[in-house]
Amino acid sequence: MMSEKQYIEFYQEERGEIFAHSPQWMNAHRDEAFRTFSAAGFPSRKAERYRYTDVAKDFAPNYGINTAQRPTDAPEQTLYNTIADSSDALVALNTMFAMECQTVHVGRGEHPQHPIQIVNTLRGEHPEMVCRRILIVLEENAEADIIIIDRAASKQRFLTNQVVEVQCGDGSHLNLYEIEETHLLCTRYSNMFMRVGANCSVHHTSLTLFNGHTRNRCDVQLKGEHSEVVLNGCVIADKMQHVDNNTVIDHQVAHCDSRQLYKYVLDDSAVGAFAGRILVRPGAQHTTSQETNANLCATRTARMYTQPMLEIYADDVKCSHGSTVGQMNEDALFYMRQRGISEREARLLLKSAFITEVIEHIPLSSLRDRLLILVDRRLKGELSKCEGCKMCE
Repeated sequence: MMSEKQYIEFYQEERGEIFAHSPQWMNAHRDEAFRTFSAAGFPSRKAERYRYTDVAKDFAPNYGINTAQRPTDAPEQTLYNTIADSSDALVALNTMFAMECQTVHVGRGEHPQHPIQIVNTLRGEHPEMVCRRILIVLEENAEADIIIIDRAASKQRFLTNQVVEVQCGDGSHLNLYEIEETHLLCTRYSNMFMRVGANCSVHHTSLTLFNGHTRNRCDVQLKGEHSEVVLNGCVIADKMQHVDNNTVIDHQVAHCDSRQLYKYVLDDSAVGAFAGRILVRPGAQHTTSQETNANLCATRTARMYTQPMLEIYADDVKCSHGSTVGQMNEDALFYMRQRGISEREARLLLKSAFITEVIEHIPLSSLRDRLLILVDRRLKGELSKCEGCKMCE
């Protein structure tokens, strides 16, 4: 419990300071979260959902935590900490130390004209852990495009432990995008929990363009009939980068659809992992679900772990899953080389064609076009020059 000890002792020492600088409706959950974290500790790799990431190792360094933020007058959010899995140690740790909650609330029948952007920029002179909390609420028949971007503006070690709670009311439509453009010294844990009502459409896209060590969790509960959920993700990783995506889609009622498509391009000694579980509960008849994970390892030293899973307790369903791990198509490379395309350019074209399938599913055209440019720059190495460059220009 050495990794946990520093956080337990820090909370005990700084509890008064934390409570003084945060709203009461957040403070009301802290002590219970502290008891949960103290009892459970960080999950080990023996836990099914954490088998590909060493959590204790990531949280072992001594990071600073900012507890001196100004008190906020934020209105009470009754849904706060009711959607996330409060029994999870990382959620509990976030609940202990999160000082404020960024909230997006779209009222009944409302449809904001422009996308809503949340840009998180890491900046500082010392190693720091950031416990970020986001609550997204769409009331009945609301629609929204929301973009969450993580960036780093300092060449410093940062650890982000983020919890995002999403409530989608009946008839709502949400397009939600998470984009990471940090650097090699950054460790990011993103824990997203969605609760989806009836007749909803939810599209979530996760893009890891540059990072250090990343674990993305996305849990979806389908609680109302005739809803659809689409989870898409793309990862571009090289050097010693590590990206772990872990998803659960819980079909609790009948007549719902879900689709997943996650694609990885791994170079150098990068490590990727994908574990996706589809749970179809008793009574969730007429469920349709498709889960696909496709991976391209551009070198023999890149590694990919993939584990698509189906758990079905209903008999009238259409569910499928599949995964592939492959290397560069040598025949395609030879074909392009014969037509005067350099080997480097040919490899870039194959990588781009492979990964952009995910980008092309994005309905927001302005974001889609911007991401195609960023993917092209990333594959050319223009977003990965962290040593001696101007950060993420």
